[in-house]
Amino acid sequence: MSGVTRVGVIGAGMMGREHIRNLKLFPQTRVAALVDPVASSLEASLAELGSAAAGVLTFPDVRAMLAGCALDAVIVVSPNYTHRAVLEPLLETDLAILCEKPLCTTVADAQWVAARAALRRATFWTAMEYRFMPPVARFIERIGHGDIGRLSMLSIREHRFPFLVKVGDWNRFSRNTGGTMVEKCCHFFDLMRLITGQEAVSVFCSGAMDVNHLDERYRGERPDIIDNSYTVVEFDRGARAMLELCMFAEGEEQQEALWAVGDKAKLEVTIPLGEIVFSPRTPLGAPKPVSREHVDVDAAALEAGTHHGSVYYQLGAFLEALGGEAPVLVTAEDGARAVAIGAAAELSAREKRVVRLSDIV
Repeated sequence: MSGVTRVGVIGAGMMGREHIRNLKLFPQTRVAALVDPVASSLEASLAELGSAAAGVLTFPDVRAMLAGCALDAVIVVSPNYTHRAVLEPLLETDLAILCEKPLCTTVADAQWVAARAALRRATFWTAMEYRFMPPVARFIERIGHGDIGRLSMLSIREHRFPFLVKVGDWNRFSRNTGGTMVEKCCHFFDLMRLITGQEAVSVFCSGAMDVNHLDERYRGERPDIIDNSYTVVEFDRGARAMLELCMFAEGEEQQEALWAVGDKAKLEVTIPLGEIVFSPRTPLGAPKPVSREHVDVDAAALEAGTHHGSVYYQLGAFLEALGGEAPVLVTAEDGARAVAIGAAAELSAREKRVVRLSDIV
């Protein structure tokens, strides 16, 4: 875009501040407004802006922001359960919108947003950072180029730390997050759709809350969020994918790992190492011609966030789409489909049965 892009950040918490740090890396972009009902969160975000905080307007809600300032784009980083209410007035404007995952906490709300977004001319982008981690992006590119042949199996593993503490402890309850399989795992279900190029037809998830938050009580209520799971997703043209999640493995060196196996080879990548390993099929007993590729990440992008530089790269792609220089890479429909797979997994884990997507969509 010509001139400065004026951005409003809706949600001034931890992830909002990560977006702010990354927006500061784009000289032609200026944070013009912050929205949050919690004064301490606004103060922390203004502090994050530093000298760029001069002239930034703050508002308690979206409608006040829309009435009180002129913007080009907004980034929605408010708690999951607020997304539909936040998006309703925004979808009536011509502002470009980047909405953090999950798009909404329920399938019905996500589908409503996707339908409304499809009627707009303005950009709508669902934030799916994992697509934009440079090693993962290169992994996806190589699969698309046919390096492994016809993809049959995809496996994703995340061994990480527990959910962080959020304002009001909202992320301790599935009614606020959509459940772990929506809140955390929609990223991975989005990757499955992108990598396979297929749509999910059925989901089986075995998961539980076994370690984290067992002794926590909030206003007398115990948290109910899954902290570990295995999820198998079957797709409409025969591909299968599996997700292994553990949220009490903070000692793991490589937080994420992805494997894709086709009829010609296997490809894998690990994060944060950023190494891609290519293993072609060989006759039994023959030498194994394994090759390795390291994918670098911009140092400033790494320093600005906790998602292996992906927030920076995604914001760059969003701003290009906003300027009409590039297409939207992650639509509201993509966001809604990822929510649907997550909701199916959540239901499967709780009812201990296979769930077909056609049963909930």
